[in-house]
Amino acid sequence: MRGSPLFLCLFSVSFWVTLMPTTGDKIFHFGACRVSMSTAEIRAGFTAIKANIVIIKLIFFKSSDRCCITHHLLTFYVDKVFKHCTTEDSFVNRKISSIANSFLSTRRKLGQCREQNNCECGEESTEKFKQILANYEGLNVTSAAMKSLGELDILLDWMEKSR
Repeated sequence: MRGSPLFLCLFSVSFWVTLMPTTGDKIFHFGACRVSMSTAEIRAGFTAIKANIVIIKLIFFKSSDRCCITHHLLTFYVDKVFKHCTTEDSFVNRKISSIANSFLSTRRKLGQCREQNNCECGEESTEKFKQILANYEGLNVTSAAMKSLGELDILLDWMEKSR
């Protein structure tokens, strides 16, 4: 008889241990299902992948074409993306508007550089940019705009590497 309370205690502890999340894990409730997972680990992995994708996507542009490509990308965001990124949240809309204004200002400065012939695009870079536009235009307008807004960090990381 003395063994059964000990067995019950050990069984209870092992049962509760299986319900406790491991380090960094959180318990998510998906309807009736409970799942323990680490979103931090997933996000860290995705961030690493995304960083490599940034290098792969934008490294194809020659450094001599960076001014022109940046001008094209800023124009793309101002003319195509920000116009279609509206939400029900006025705070988010104001932030999008603020980013759009910053892009306009930067594009204007790059435009002055282009006027002085210091900002030219090579044929290869122009073709690659046309591919970006074709991919964008192949999607639903609102979905494409939101996707592009979600990838804005890729462009900003690439631009910051120009310093």
